[in-house]
Amino acid sequence: MTLISIVIALILEQLHALSVQRAVREPLARMAAFLEDKFNDGGRSHGAIAWGLGVALPAALLSIIYALLMVFQPLLGFLLGIGVLYLTMGFRQFSHFFTGIHLALRLGEVDQARALLAQWRGRAGDRLTASEVARLAIEQALLSSHRHVFAPLLWFAVLGPAGALFYRLAHSLDEFWGERSEMEFGQFGEFAHQAFALIDWVPLRVTAAAFAVVGDFEDAVHCWRTQAVRWPEAGTGILLASGAGALGVRLGMPVHEVIQEMGEPGDRPELGLGEEADPDFMQSTIGLVWRSLVLGLAVLALIWVSGWVGG
Repeated sequence: MTLISIVIALILEQLHALSVQRAVREPLARMAAFLEDKFNDGGRSHGAIAWGLGVALPAALLSIIYALLMVFQPLLGFLLGIGVLYLTMGFRQFSHFFTGIHLALRLGEVDQARALLAQWRGRAGDRLTASEVARLAIEQALLSSHRHVFAPLLWFAVLGPAGALFYRLAHSLDEFWGERSEMEFGQFGEFAHQAFALIDWVPLRVTAAAFAVVGDFEDAVHCWRTQAVRWPEAGTGILLASGAGALGVRLGMPVHEVIQEMGEPGDRPELGLGEEADPDFMQSTIGLVWRSLVLGLAVLALIWVSGWVGG
C-alpha cells in the first residue's frame, strides 16, 4: 500500500501541479500566526506548547483517523494517504523556479535568472554572477528536493500519512518561528528549531547517502566526511557536501550577496570537488534527484516483495 500510494501521489503531482501557495503555505502561515498570537511571550516553554498544538496534535489525530479507516474502510484510508502525501510533498513545490533559472541561464538572461532566484530564496541577489546563480540554485534544489520529496516520503514510509504531515508541519513551524532571530522573536521559536533538527537528523543522512549512491560515490563520501563539518548548519552541510561530491561540482564559497549582507565570507566554505557551477551542472542536478527517487522506490519495492514472499 505504501509504495502504491507514493507512486500514485507522484503521478498526480506531475499531471496536476498543486497551487502550493494557496493550498499549503497560506493555511500553514495562518495557523502559525494564530498560535504565535496566542502563545508567544518570548519564552521557550510556550513555544513548546504551541509546537505541540501545531505539529504533534494534528499528526496524532490523523494517525488515529487513518488507523480507524484502514480497519473499517480501507479504501477511504488508502485515498486519505494519497491525499495527504499529495499535499505534503512534491517536485512542483520548487521545480518551476529551478527550471526557469536553468532556462534563463541557458539563454544568457542573467537578470531574469537573478530575479527568479531571489523570488525562490526570498533574498535579493542583484550582484550575483551567472556562476553564482547556478551554484545557489543547485544548493537550493538539493535542499528543496530533500525537504519536499525525500524526507516526507521517508516519514510516510515509516509512519504513514501522519508521518508526512508531521514532517511538513515541523518544517513549516521551523521556517515561521525557528529561523527568526532571538533578538526579534525571543526564545519562542527555539523549541521548533531544535525539534525539526532532531526530526530531520535521519532523513538528511538518508538523502545524502542516496545522492552518494547514484552519483560519484567516492567523492561524495569524501566531501561528506571532510567538508560538511565546516558548514554553519551540520545537517545542511552533509546534504550539500554529499550532493556536490556526487555531481563533481563546487558549491558553497562566498558570493556577493553574502559578503554584502553578512560580512562573513567564511560562513560559506567550499563544498564539493571539480568545476564551477553552470547550467550543465543544473541539468545534472535534475538527473541526480530523479535517480535518487528511483533508488528509494526500488528499495521500497524490494521491502514490499520480501515481505510478500516471507508472508
